[in-house]
Amino acid sequence: MRRVPCVVGVDIGTQSTKALVVDATGRVLGTGAAAYQVDTPQPGWAQQSADVWLEASVASIREAVARAGAAAAVQALGISSLGGGAGVPVDGSGTPLHPCLIWMDRRAQREAAFVEQHLDARRLRAISGNGIDSFYGFTKMLWLRDHEPAVWARTRHLLSPNSYVNLRLTGTLAMDHSSAGNIGAVYDIGRRAWSTEALDMLGIPAHLMPQRLLPSSEVIGALQPRWAARLGLPAGLPVVAGGVDASAATLAAGATRPGQHVAMLGTSMCWGTIRQRVDADHGLVSFPHVFNPLQDLYVFGGAMTAGGAISWFREAFCQDEARAAREQSADVHALLEAQAAAVPPGSDGVLFLPYLMGERSPVWDAQASGSFIGLRLTHGKGELYRSVLEGIAFALRQTIDAGALGAEALDERLLVVGGLTRSDLCMQLIADTCGRPVATMGPEVEAPLGAAMLAALGIGMLDEAGARAGWATARVRAEPLAANVGRYAELYRQYRAAYRALRPVMHRLRELGCAGRTAPAAGA
Repeated sequence: MRRVPCVVGVDIGTQSTKALVVDATGRVLGTGAAAYQVDTPQPGWAQQSADVWLEASVASIREAVARAGAAAAVQALGISSLGGGAGVPVDGSGTPLHPCLIWMDRRAQREAAFVEQHLDARRLRAISGNGIDSFYGFTKMLWLRDHEPAVWARTRHLLSPNSYVNLRLTGTLAMDHSSAGNIGAVYDIGRRAWSTEALDMLGIPAHLMPQRLLPSSEVIGALQPRWAARLGLPAGLPVVAGGVDASAATLAAGATRPGQHVAMLGTSMCWGTIRQRVDADHGLVSFPHVFNPLQDLYVFGGAMTAGGAISWFREAFCQDEARAAREQSADVHALLEAQAAAVPPGSDGVLFLPYLMGERSPVWDAQASGSFIGLRLTHGKGELYRSVLEGIAFALRQTIDAGALGAEALDERLLVVGGLTRSDLCMQLIADTCGRPVATMGPEVEAPLGAAMLAALGIGMLDEAGARAGWATARVRAEPLAANVGRYAELYRQYRAAYRALRPVMHRLRELGCAGRTAPAAGA
């Protein structure tokens, strides 16, 4: 039997881990996945166990390798992951000491405010090219230090999710530049190195940061025999550093030059482009791109909840549709979209603000909250579900608008990847709202494919020219409909106005809600 040289790409996501076995042309030979949940013990908190990620990685890789079969000769492994926030705190033996406070966790608002008010925030922005907000991992590190001192005292390193799994699989401690830059203030974006100045200012010991920083496609170590046996892979297999999922998905979509821009629609929404300069002035986040990281930056913004808002709506309000979907062996989202498609643009006057976990770039408001506006007795699930999809599209347009302010040029075509590309309705709404042709590339073109490309680059299976050419071909899924573009432009203005008007109410309700949780219950 002739065996086909392959690589494995894995993405550790917020709600699942996915793996692909891919040959040198990008053809997918096997897939695997394992699902899990985010732990939200309090409003605004979001954390996950590092060993859940490890076991999900093992399960998804085993499944993908088994499906690829004996003909697949795996040559390397690459892992991308969600934004790791504070990172996984591990002791000297690499054992996790506390759940990881992930990207969507907003508990560090007081820490962010302290940095803004009492430290040299302007200098921290200059060092990192990023702002001060509880989204960034360095603020969550401060929360861990101040609220979990026993954990902090035992912590030897703080690791991104992919770095933690890499450590377990290879025994090698390292972190890629994209994951380091995504932490924020402690990473010097100009020098591509940890900032001793920022670490000292913040009171974070430098030894907590892995001292070995690598490009995402560089081999960090070899797969250890005991893990090789569990994964169905050869011992000694090269493992590359990997990187942040949104940047990896952008690489998978073929974005390697300025002007190209990609929206990743998963649990959250990330819109990003490639640049050589940061863009914090327009509210965007910058860190080294997973491809050509010593020269190029991945500059992005996006909503905290996209698919997360859809999941919330489905679970909170759509038990009847979920039951019908099970009985019909159908997709519950298809049933909901059929109702939404029958509703005219604008959802009959219903507007949704998708701020279910506060909002990040470019809004930067941890106290923002989700809202349905314009409800009437005549409205049903069709209007509400369509308004959720429209709210996600408006958030994407707001991010693109912010990005366009600092870009020399953006391609007219918007590339979209992620789970929501399965929805024709969602793709049309984005085209109409953003006024751009929307192109997609198929369900496999997500972060796992980008991680596989990094693995192939790391061992020379793929060269730089091949990476720039990409493994996938885009096709236009939706063109903006002239009849809808003008209407959505006016609705978008109302979307922006609604947040400005409701912002003080959102903040006050948040204060009252926090006070209510600490007050004794009636009758107590």
